[in-house]
Amino acid sequence: MAIFLNDVSRTFGEYLLIPGLTTKLCVPSNISLRAPLVKYATGEMPAIRLNIPFVSAIMQSVSGPELAIELARHGGISFIFGSQPIDSQVEMVRKVKKFKAGFVVSDSNLTPAHRLSDVLALISQTGHSTIGVTDDGTPNGKLLGLVTSRDFRPEKDDHSMKVKYFMTPFEKLYVGQTGITLSEANQIIWEHKLNILPIIDPNRNLAYFVFRKDYDGHRENPYELSGNDKTLRVGAGINTRDYEKRVPALLDAGVDVLCIDSSDGYSEWQRDTLLWIKKQYGDAVHVGAGNVVDRDGFEYLVNAGADFVKVGIGGGSICITREQKGIGRGQATALIDVAQARNEHLRKTGQYIPICSDGGLVHDYHMVLALAMGADFLMMGRYFARFDESPTKKLRIGNNYVKEYWGEGSNRAQNWQRYDLGGVGETLKFEEGVDSYVPYAGKMKDNLNITLGKIKATMCSCGAITIDELQRCAKITLVSSTGIVEGGAHDVILKEQT
Repeated sequence: MAIFLNDVSRTFGEYLLIPGLTTKLCVPSNISLRAPLVKYATGEMPAIRLNIPFVSAIMQSVSGPELAIELARHGGISFIFGSQPIDSQVEMVRKVKKFKAGFVVSDSNLTPAHRLSDVLALISQTGHSTIGVTDDGTPNGKLLGLVTSRDFRPEKDDHSMKVKYFMTPFEKLYVGQTGITLSEANQIIWEHKLNILPIIDPNRNLAYFVFRKDYDGHRENPYELSGNDKTLRVGAGINTRDYEKRVPALLDAGVDVLCIDSSDGYSEWQRDTLLWIKKQYGDAVHVGAGNVVDRDGFEYLVNAGADFVKVGIGGGSICITREQKGIGRGQATALIDVAQARNEHLRKTGQYIPICSDGGLVHDYHMVLALAMGADFLMMGRYFARFDESPTKKLRIGNNYVKEYWGEGSNRAQNWQRYDLGGVGETLKFEEGVDSYVPYAGKMKDNLNITLGKIKATMCSCGAITIDELQRCAKITLVSSTGIVEGGAHDVILKEQT
């Protein structure tokens, strides 16, 4: 006979938070949403900490380089989707790492002999408006000058004109020498009212660019998530098939953290993948695993070396795993069970394993419930798919704008690595995800600020100013079906919105 669990499989919508004492310290400006991303020992600091507890889902319709850049600038991290060739995933990671590096290696370069037509083609290809002019057209050639959009007028100037006639020559440039600190470089930029400062070596070879916009951007995004080298943090999804080739390529591109992407992570394939990575790289490479829904799955992956564990099967808005296979568990119940296992592991070993709640979030207050129930951070797909920065098309259907959104288990994703059944040609013959639309919501920044504002206000009402404090002091109650109705607008006639 099967093993029967007595607990009911519950979702976030069945719970409410009970207010705690709101002290004078409990104001939004005092709230810290910092959270560990990877495991750490008691008394130590995690190698990577999030400034906001949000990560974007490992999905084609969500986590491209543009969204990864924007989310990192606001304190979270994206996992670039792995259901694509290794080379294209690597290029997406490189694009994120190059976006904001303090010292930026120039990847738009020409020689003085090139023509304006070459400049215009390069700008169109790369989107970069600053071009280094070197003797050989390489990123590290002898610096001879710069070309920016202020040096030419494409509608009036002869497109056959050579670069040497309209570039700003080296003699008129302010430059810094290799070895200069980022702070010193920014000081030169500030003193001389520059937009860009080339950094050269003793032989006048171009080494880096430092941009004013990067300094200004950091001031506008104080929670930006970057490493010691000032590059934005970015993660990547991997599978249990080609990891021996994919992982080294991603690490070479500068990826900060990996996550095995699977609808069911309680498997020997994930164990083998974790063991191989840890054998090859030790703790220098951080890799999460999942998804699981109980303590058995959590302990299995932790024993194999997982740096964090993802919780949730079948709770995503586009996921139909429960409908198709009858596999899964209510997200709240799964999270509570795994969080208890995580806490027991901490008491026994002194090692804290962060857990990620993946799926089941319908309303913003569900995010606070998930954190209070033990999640360290939240992985979301639908939430981020609505924004300008997601990689999908914005469409108009009737009088409404929408964006495309599809699951990795849908036929459209063709993600055989995620749903591989182990044998030769043994891939999934049915869908575990749907192809859909989500309402278009505009820019990430505007929406994210509203969501974070709600989370901070709710935490204040619970009497907590950190996530750790929320998990220790939050009081949670079950809600009846009539209580849920009572919680919304009722017994009134709502005015039409104009």
